[in-house]
Amino acid sequence: MQKRKFNLSGPIAIVVALVVLLIFVPINLIIAYYDKVYDMTPAGKYTLNQKTAELLDSTSDKEIEIYFTSQLRYLQQVPEYLPLYHTLTQLEERDNIKLICFDPNSDPVTAESLDPTGILSISTGDVFVKSGDVIKKVSHTLIFQNEMNEYAGEDLIAGAIKICTSGSLPTVYFLTGHGEKSIDDSYKIYADQLKSQNYDVQELNLDEASSMPENAKIVYLAGPQSDITDHEAELLDAYLENGGSASFLLAPCETEGRFLNIEKILDKFGILIDYNYVTETAPANKLQNRDAEQSDNFMRIQYVPTTDDFTEDLTTDIINLVEQGGYTAGISNARSLTEIPESSFANAGNVEISPIIENTPSSTDGTYSTVSRSMGGDDTTVLEADNELSGIELAFGYYSYNKLTGGKVIAIGSTDMIDSDEVAPSVNGTGTLTLFSNTWLYTIEDEIGIGNKVTAVDSMTFKDANEATTAIALTVIIPLAVAVIGVAVWLKRRHA
Repeated sequence: MQKRKFNLSGPIAIVVALVVLLIFVPINLIIAYYDKVYDMTPAGKYTLNQKTAELLDSTSDKEIEIYFTSQLRYLQQVPEYLPLYHTLTQLEERDNIKLICFDPNSDPVTAESLDPTGILSISTGDVFVKSGDVIKKVSHTLIFQNEMNEYAGEDLIAGAIKICTSGSLPTVYFLTGHGEKSIDDSYKIYADQLKSQNYDVQELNLDEASSMPENAKIVYLAGPQSDITDHEAELLDAYLENGGSASFLLAPCETEGRFLNIEKILDKFGILIDYNYVTETAPANKLQNRDAEQSDNFMRIQYVPTTDDFTEDLTTDIINLVEQGGYTAGISNARSLTEIPESSFANAGNVEISPIIENTPSSTDGTYSTVSRSMGGDDTTVLEADNELSGIELAFGYYSYNKLTGGKVIAIGSTDMIDSDEVAPSVNGTGTLTLFSNTWLYTIEDEIGIGNKVTAVDSMTFKDANEATTAIALTVIIPLAVAVIGVAVWLKRRHA
């Protein structure tokens, strides 16, 4: 009688399976319980950067609240959102940080506490950082960029923590004392737009100050009717020499004499003030005023594209918006500005200057139909305005950047685009450009320097088709053939 062969593969397989279950199931449960993450991404998208950790250590004595306008479980359900989930949960592990998740639609009380004026415009997916009385918003539109391939959330949230724990938001100061309109009245809408970009906005009588405030990030001189004093000029000049930023919105006005102190400051940035009032005569270049009537005071203009000769780009975004429709390239009630010739500009080697707003030719042959008439100034500027500035290419706006000191200046010959008493839809492009220019003058988002964490995608590059075929054979076809042979042998010997 032939001895029966015992096949122990079945019992052995069962034992091995039980051992695997006994070992790995408890380990998996323990890891799941502690939510331990092993970040294998090249950019470290699931773990806090060392710079963030150092910032959190240095602010451990500050009480910080982080508000997320949704629920964390929604972030867990979408793989692309996991970086934000892990940033928020790791921040919450800190003893001094409290994470609060809420729906702004069902919890309007919390939403109003973060944005009592409605300026910040809360949306689902936004993150708010609060420390003391300082609140900073990180918009959901900035957290993930370039079609979700880049995660900027950690850098932005860390920057918000740095700002809020410092005790104050970056402040934009509007100078007063020269007949300017107020941010509580005519300039209120524009001031609210600045606040929505996480700036504090204040007025400042610089003539009564002993120094420029330390938290001054941008200084506006908007629509002065008289010159600044010698004391103000001294403080403003020192501020710009130390890397400060200023926006000069110099609408034409009737003045006795020239703005000599303002001129001295702008001279260092290569910009001259024209004491004139510019109008348009060509019907095709006239725009509508607030009453929807075509006016020679409302002119079609053009935004100057950036070139390879310059390092700064202020106009690409607004040019794209105008081309897409909805924004008009226009200016109203404006004076022109002039660039100091390089041969006469002592600081030319250190300063990068470029026009950003120019008048538009009235025909294909390049002729211009704008007319200049004198307003304010002295005898010299009157002759120039009346006799030399009509029918030629004019600039209504410049940027200037001192690469040695870091000082930055925006100069535009109008205030209508920020003045609720004067603004019209036909100048909304220049209003948007003025608002965008603040990001160039002072970028409040770049506080930590972590940068965006990019999703890495593995790829292979081949010289030709033969190399690609060989790689496919080595990595796909041969292993597949070995697997097929293995299965065939198992089928043949499974009852052996």
